[in-house]
Amino acid sequence: MRWPLARTKYTPFYLHSGGRANTLNGNGTLSRVPPPSEQRADSFVYDPDDPVPTIGGSQLGPKPTGPCDQRPIEARQDVLVYTSEPVQEDLEITGPLSVKLFAATTATDTDFTAKLVDVWPNGYAQNLQDGIIRARYRSSSSHPALITANAVYEYTIDLWATSHVIKPEHRIRVEISSSNFPTMIVT
Repeated sequence: MRWPLARTKYTPFYLHSGGRANTLNGNGTLSRVPPPSEQRADSFVYDPDDPVPTIGGSQLGPKPTGPCDQRPIEARQDVLVYTSEPVQEDLEITGPLSVKLFAATTATDTDFTAKLVDVWPNGYAQNLQDGIIRARYRSSSSHPALITANAVYEYTIDLWATSHVIKPEHRIRVEISSSNFPTMIVT
């Protein structure tokens, strides 16, 4: 067997908004069309005393809970949400996943999280995969380097791999934040 599959075709999707992608009711969209130039950057305030909780997935603890509805998370102002138009035919997602994020923070170190979600026609938002990166490990896990506050850096967030079929009339969603607690960084 070969991994990734021989028929794998890497397909980029791009985040778009008018600067208000906060919550599932914001203006964040996801498409295969590269943005010509976004007018306003999206932003959120991260409060370490009120982290975005992990709902479902393989969270720490004795019993992983599997897929769960992410809408309670997507209602938070500290979660950026980007949603595609409904897919028209089965869309298989099989293989490694990653999110390339260009971001700045007022801190000298922080975490960035990303989550891939299958949104059903009834609104149910099923988590598929998630990942997290600490800013200081953006270039190397063995040579950490703090960042300069307010400078834009590129981060690659590994969402590991999956095999899932997005059904017709479902949407693809990506969530970006700075926490997914109690999920932790493994270095």
